[in-house]
Amino acid sequence: MSSALIVFLIVVGILLMLAIGNIVFSFLAERKNPPIGSFIDCEGVRLHYLQQGDPLAPSVVLFHGNGSLIQDFIISGLVDRLARRNRVLCFDRPGFGYSQRPRDCIWTATSQAALFAKALDHLAVRDPVVLGHSWGALVALALGLQDNFSVRGLVVASGYYFPTSRWDFWMMSGPAIPGLGDMMRYTFAPVISWAILPALLRKIFAPRSIPGRFKENFPASLTLRPKQLKAAAEESALLIPEAKRLQSRYSDIRCPVHIFHGTGDRLIESEQARRLHKVLGRANLYLVNDAGHMVTYADGGNIAQVVDSLNVPEGPLRTVSSRDGGSNR
Repeated sequence: MSSALIVFLIVVGILLMLAIGNIVFSFLAERKNPPIGSFIDCEGVRLHYLQQGDPLAPSVVLFHGNGSLIQDFIISGLVDRLARRNRVLCFDRPGFGYSQRPRDCIWTATSQAALFAKALDHLAVRDPVVLGHSWGALVALALGLQDNFSVRGLVVASGYYFPTSRWDFWMMSGPAIPGLGDMMRYTFAPVISWAILPALLRKIFAPRSIPGRFKENFPASLTLRPKQLKAAAEESALLIPEAKRLQSRYSDIRCPVHIFHGTGDRLIESEQARRLHKVLGRANLYLVNDAGHMVTYADGGNIAQVVDSLNVPEGPLRTVSSRDGGSNR
């Protein structure tokens, strides 16, 4: 047996063991963290969502960012805060958590918005306030641009709205490559993702520390499953093209828009929020001092208050300062 053949068989054996290990890891992760909400089948896609609050109250819809899931909004406290006065629906976006992401569709912000418009219609959700964080902010804006669905207002946080040169997004898109990406996400991609996850979490929460409640309750193992890594890689690859495609349409949004961004965001620069505010004109901008990408944790009280104000338009909007800097309008 030649040396080349021996090396080939060793590599194949390692890849096979990694694939089996990742399949077992995914099974155990899902067993430890089962679905916490309900399911709805819409346009052939099974969506996982959580509903809290009074079913007869005004509706609020929450969209998480890339690589995340429903639990992010729960741990931040936003779901509990908003459920005091609203009917809150929090979705796992396609491919994340327990929602499906069929391969026969390119899951742009617009295609996701079209799917959610139909799902919300099936759930009898009318004129909701829509809150989107990070990649979810693009989905929220795209939903606000849907001709066949009306929203009362939009609250976007830590979003990327305009194309820039970002090599890091492209570097994270490897597992989305057909064929090669499938091999990556079932072999070494979960191992690499597990290794870099602590540094990534420190980066998105910086300049603040990672909250203890996040460390204790966030189901990180679900984010390392091959199917979720595929969705995250696809959204990394789509982010810049989507921002480029949507930027010319922002001025068509007619509902009230509130923009939150941390001044210390190390993932997406706060200039993105300033530019969106300038394009929209009548939008409200809240730059949160000493806060990073996870502004939903740093300024959750103000975000919830703004959402409540949109669902009670006759009430005055009163912002309060957060413990470490508050919001600057």
